[in-house]
Amino acid sequence: MSYPVLLLHGALGAASQFETLQQMLEAQGRKVYGLNFSGHGGKVASQKGFSISVFADEVFDFLEENALSQVNIFGYSMGGYVALWLAHHHPEKINKIFTLGTKFDWSEESATLETKKLNPDKILEKVPAFAKVLEERHKPLDWKEVMWNTANLMRELGREPLLNEEALCSIDTRTCVAVGDSDDMVNRFHSEEVPKLLTNASFMIMKETPHMIERVNLTLLGQALNEFFA
Repeated sequence: MSYPVLLLHGALGAASQFETLQQMLEAQGRKVYGLNFSGHGGKVASQKGFSISVFADEVFDFLEENALSQVNIFGYSMGGYVALWLAHHHPEKINKIFTLGTKFDWSEESATLETKKLNPDKILEKVPAFAKVLEERHKPLDWKEVMWNTANLMRELGREPLLNEEALCSIDTRTCVAVGDSDDMVNRFHSEEVPKLLTNASFMIMKETPHMIERVNLTLLGQALNEFFA
């Protein structure tokens, strides 16, 4: 049985980043879906908040609205965190999960380090090209607000990580936790420990793979997803 595939984007991301990957997977005969979390990609932020739990609820609602009884999920970065949080609450909706570049070692210290990078004014000054990319990706939303909301989300995770040991140990969805060998944003050691807590999981190092999805070799990623979802 070939399950549909759902692609979940990362922090500051949008479904539009997966257009090429989606086409590659569809060329293999798969039905592929993507969505924007609220407050991303032009989708108005939810009145319920800007958080992992809200995004997971949105994925559940998307599956219900599209009559998708069970799917395989590729979760990039934050998308992987959302996928596992959904599996914790609604395991019946997911066949397999493949995460790439997902950060699991959240603490107040790590959140502080991450949020220092999320200063819209400094980004405008030092990397205006990236600011332009974010502006285009999220319009008509204000990309600066997206960044502020993301920083607050990270602070919340730092204070209270949702995927703690107890939550991870409760998840028995077949999962592959993947990290790029050139990923400088994710703690490889901690990521390698996560599959040991999950009931049915494996760990993968992807060669010549950085964190930014735009720089990932999509041919290698597509092959990994096809093999894992087979």
